[in-house]
Amino acid sequence: MMSGAIDPIDPAKVPQIILANGDTIPCIGMGTFGSDHSGPGEVSAAVRGAIRAGYRLFDCASVYGNEDLIGKVFEEAFKSGAVKREELFITSKVWNDMHGKGDVLLSLARTLKDLSLDYVDAYFVHWPFPNYHAPGCDGDARNPDSVPFSADRFMRTWEQMEKIRSMGLAKHICMSNMTVSKMDAVLPRCSIRPSLIEMEMHPAFQQQELFDYCVKRGIQPIGYCPIGSPNRPGRDKAPGDVVDTELPEIAAAAKAHNIHPALVCLKWQVQRGSIPIPMSVSEEHYVSNLRCVTAGPLTDAEMAAIAKADKNCRLVKGQVFLWPSAKGWEDLWD
Repeated sequence: MMSGAIDPIDPAKVPQIILANGDTIPCIGMGTFGSDHSGPGEVSAAVRGAIRAGYRLFDCASVYGNEDLIGKVFEEAFKSGAVKREELFITSKVWNDMHGKGDVLLSLARTLKDLSLDYVDAYFVHWPFPNYHAPGCDGDARNPDSVPFSADRFMRTWEQMEKIRSMGLAKHICMSNMTVSKMDAVLPRCSIRPSLIEMEMHPAFQQQELFDYCVKRGIQPIGYCPIGSPNRPGRDKAPGDVVDTELPEIAAAAKAHNIHPALVCLKWQVQRGSIPIPMSVSEEHYVSNLRCVTAGPLTDAEMAAIAKADKNCRLVKGQVFLWPSAKGWEDLWD
């Protein structure tokens, strides 16, 4: 039972999306990036509650620093019979400092050990370059070894991804934080194309061109920061950033449906055809996030209004990944 009076959601009522190879994935998942506000213990406890609540998709990453604790939650859930391994869709990501020869397999081996798994359902290249930063750094931090995107360098990493796919250690290999021009540069060279792509996506930053590009090629979008990530790290906050839940179009739909504006953001993304991965350690919030996709869709008029609300407001600018000669964070995004 869930704590208090909150009832779990039947996972069978959560719509499924069919991937290009016929596999299915839930239309909404739970993110596990604790940002600067939630420690590993809080996040893993939320994962435990989310499994009981009916979540079946969990988005993890080695750099989040909590896969070992989340793995204990998965192990407990499997042993207790709360859920079977094959009922979960678990993803993880290789961090930027593990793009070297042989490093992708080493990274995944550590993730599998930490998550207490024999395989992941999807494994992502977290960022398309080897640039990385120290955990918890501020927005002014720079690594002097950072370099611009290189298709040749990326493909050396992707070839390792293809190897782990052929070994059965990841059912799907995937990309993240890409652009159309980067995709154009690497897709023709892939022996195995990505099944999924993670991108920042919320009503104020809809990435329509990249979204359409991926859908046309059978690559399923997953949207992070789906409600605008109000608890994102301070380094990712800048003057002029738009607050999605305060957009008039979002507020109007929330009032019409008598729901929180955050839930409108999630409904919009699911109805658009993407998969949002909101993160919350609040039971009330993560249960509401899951429940909202099972009832009361937005109207066509509301969807059309939100489509016109795009402000092209990127929140995760990535300036900590810039190389010495870069002019600004825009250089990361072509």
